[in-house]
Amino acid sequence: MTRPPFVASRRQALAGLAALPLVGCGGGGSSAGSESPDVTTPAPSGFPTPSLNALAAEGGRRFGSAIGYTRSGTPGGSIQNPNYAAVVKAECGLVVPENELKWQWTRPAPDRFDFEAMDGIVRWAQQNGLAVRGHTLLWHRPRWFPEWLNNYDFGATPAREAERLLTEHIRTVTERYDGVITSYDVVNEAIDHDTNGLMQTSLSRAMGSAEAVLDLAFHTARDQLPQGQLVYNDYMSWEPDHRKHVADVLRLLEGFRRRDVPVDALGIQSHIEMYSIDPATGVGPYLEREWRDFLDEVVAMGYRLLITEFDVKDKALPGAIPERDAKVADFTRRYFDVMLDYPQLGDILAWGMVDPFNWLQGFAPRDDGMEVRSSPYDGQYRPKPMRGAIAEALREAVPARA
Repeated sequence: MTRPPFVASRRQALAGLAALPLVGCGGGGSSAGSESPDVTTPAPSGFPTPSLNALAAEGGRRFGSAIGYTRSGTPGGSIQNPNYAAVVKAECGLVVPENELKWQWTRPAPDRFDFEAMDGIVRWAQQNGLAVRGHTLLWHRPRWFPEWLNNYDFGATPAREAERLLTEHIRTVTERYDGVITSYDVVNEAIDHDTNGLMQTSLSRAMGSAEAVLDLAFHTARDQLPQGQLVYNDYMSWEPDHRKHVADVLRLLEGFRRRDVPVDALGIQSHIEMYSIDPATGVGPYLEREWRDFLDEVVAMGYRLLITEFDVKDKALPGAIPERDAKVADFTRRYFDVMLDYPQLGDILAWGMVDPFNWLQGFAPRDDGMEVRSSPYDGQYRPKPMRGAIAEALREAVPARA
């Protein structure tokens, strides 16, 4: 297939990255936060040692975080915030773009790509010795498609045109970051919460089924990345409310295996929730045995595991900071002890490292209006008990299996 003029070759891509202006040493997710802190808040003079990534490395894993790129406005959890960057550089071995590789950012029109933000993150990561994961080649939900894709006219041969658009997108992204990104969330959140089946989109309607879209995405990614790690990523963890969704994910994974789709790993987002309190434990209710049964089935099919988007929703906890932080750390430790019991678990990524910049401030706010204490560091860039809980779990983890 002849490469369209807007698709960069690897050499062109690297030249483009080299030509980018230097950006400030900063980092963090670009999601909504609170009014404070800002970049003038002094960062601490030092960070705990060994780092979370160093502790993860002792077990053959990597620890990382989502990070963002700000084109304008408050830098928050982006590479333009030097204090946030200091936390990420001190604790992490890899980063993942929070939004900047999604279709809305990278493909503003059918015939045009925009990699300014993603190139900025990649350049910053390379300058600071950090690896980069890719999120995501296809978020298979109409809500997160660019509007042009939801309303696209696929013409007289809709299946062929949909295939062209999808394969062109995946090839463009993977060729641009060839040799830089080797692990991708190829497909993100493809299950319809209402029907418990696969989400229908403009692409699936054009191609005849959602399975056709997902399978093509993974096969195209494998053609591009013969040795890469191809991940299906979805929201889930061990709460009772996730029971039905976990079953849907398992059914999807079984289908991939039946159809010989090249999926290497399951990305478990792990936005663990405390919307209520279990009197027996004092933290959020969770289903450890059922969760282990699910993980056992996943790894028995030959899938590896990743924690791709970890944070904690503390909605049900009291407002007092010391008590709340202790409960969040307790819940974190319980979850990590289970996940780290699996040698198939590889990379572990937080969905942001500093509380006020975490997406939960806007997505799952507390009823009392207080800041969600969701991340390993607080708004003054100080480590919290959650950070200690993760560190201790990593120290005692079962080593990862190569």
